[in-house]
Amino acid sequence: MLVNLKEILKIAEADKTAIGMFNATGFDSLQAVVGAAEELNQPVIIAHAEVHNVYNDISMVGPAMVAVAKNAKVPVCVHLDHGTSLDMVYKALRLGFTSVMMDASALPYEENLRLTKMIVEAAHAMDVSVEAELGRLVTGEAGSGENHAEMKAEDFYTDPQEAEAFCKETGIDALAIAFGTAHGFYTAQPKLDFDVVKNVAKATGLPLVMHGGSGVSEEGFKKSIANGIRKINYYSYMSKAGYTAAKTVIESGKTNYLHDVEYAAMQAMKEDVKKAIKVFSNK
Repeated sequence: MLVNLKEILKIAEADKTAIGMFNATGFDSLQAVVGAAEELNQPVIIAHAEVHNVYNDISMVGPAMVAVAKNAKVPVCVHLDHGTSLDMVYKALRLGFTSVMMDASALPYEENLRLTKMIVEAAHAMDVSVEAELGRLVTGEAGSGENHAEMKAEDFYTDPQEAEAFCKETGIDALAIAFGTAHGFYTAQPKLDFDVVKNVAKATGLPLVMHGGSGVSEEGFKKSIANGIRKINYYSYMSKAGYTAAKTVIESGKTNYLHDVEYAAMQAMKEDVKKAIKVFSNK
């Protein structure tokens, strides 16, 4: 069942849980994520990140994502993750995505505000939800680090007062915040500032989004959810599970068929997604 982000996050708010968002970088991961959600009878968000467009163009994978969501036995939101260009955001809207993220967080505040307002106006006219971001994670969506050695992670944290003003002026449906997580793989357990989550949630009244969810401890997830996180982005460790399974099959020498490798990767990703959903939904 295809739904927008606002609708699916109402479920999370009512249950005081979070909905998992998983990047569908290809048909194997798409099958893994929706299959996991259906097995657990839980809602889910499938996403295409702009940075992944080089691997699977949105014009090809996007229609498949929408079709799978429509046919799913559970509520599924089709989301554009980290849309940094207007061209990509508008493509997602034309393809029938039910949620888009306008990520202008790397730009000055006023430019972030201007671009986000523009997308909200266009998206809401189509009953599509909009996520935006204030504050920054020190690593990019692809997991690569930025050169901020002279700055502390706290320098990028979301400011509650700024968030309140931004949300009121833009009319967004969800806000991604920075409070200690990072994209990609962690070399050490992240130190999360739950006061940031609590204060931004109180100031904005909106569902909040955790980016860089892979590698956060179960306790970290649960405390984040208790303070207002309603959407958790999770990809890197799901992808790693698929990679490890594929590597094992290849090294076994038992097959020369790519479909055997892809199937093993899909099954491993599905199991990893199921573990994440169980934590996010308190099941």
